[in-house]
Amino acid sequence: MIDKFFSPETYTLIGTWAVDFCKNAFVAAIVYFIGSWVIKWGIRLITKMLEKSKVDKSLYTFLTSIVRVVSWFLLIIVIVGIFGIETSSFIALFASAGMAIGMALSGTLQNFAGGVMILLFKPFKVGDFIEAQGYAGVVKEIQIFNTIIRTGDAQIIIIPNGGLATGTMKNSTAEKYRRVDLEFQFAYGANLEEVKQAIADVIAANPLVLKGPATDSDIVAAPWMGLSKLGDSGVVITTRSWCKVSDYWSVYFGLNETVYQTLKDKGFMFPFNRMDVNILNK
Repeated sequence: MIDKFFSPETYTLIGTWAVDFCKNAFVAAIVYFIGSWVIKWGIRLITKMLEKSKVDKSLYTFLTSIVRVVSWFLLIIVIVGIFGIETSSFIALFASAGMAIGMALSGTLQNFAGGVMILLFKPFKVGDFIEAQGYAGVVKEIQIFNTIIRTGDAQIIIIPNGGLATGTMKNSTAEKYRRVDLEFQFAYGANLEEVKQAIADVIAANPLVLKGPATDSDIVAAPWMGLSKLGDSGVVITTRSWCKVSDYWSVYFGLNETVYQTLKDKGFMFPFNRMDVNILNK
């Protein structure tokens, strides 16, 4: 029985298998070393490209991790195929698992995609004041799945990136300068030119207001003023002046207070709503 098992034909088959295995192992080793070098070189190249594009560090770390995992999986599939093992079942299993995970985490993946879009295209950055999803505040942190903002009353709001990336968002600090629009109402009968001159003097005296067009912006203009409407109780004068974004609220409140005090001292009357009631005696 033993002699039949170790017959010349058996030795030939074993020898053929061993030779084929050694050849495949040699080819697989070469593919492994070349593939691992290509993966490392590719990861290093992608990292440098993302660093030069000033992409958020958390994003390019996450992306390079995904590329590394997928690349090693493909390399293993190629090496397994070299030994003659059927790989279609592995690929089908991997695709099925990916589809199942994607369906189960559809909302999370949407937030992830939104985070990638935000970190790549940067519609806003940390420190910007934004209004989105019914909230307004300063961006404190941009994560892969969520963005954290702090409201004016020091509340922390966590907004999912999915809706933030696809919805309407207002960024009040994206530009270097911002326009301050104010309205002042005065009683009918007031000297319009004197009122406008008094307001113009207040605006000119504010050191934070830009007095003319900015050389580094094509939207900044000199202060403007005009009569915008005839109200029920008085005339309304609208002013438009420009300042740096960081000075917006100082200019806004400062001009309001100074204009009120200055024109009050000059004797101009500020109108208020009133109702005339006539009583008829029968």
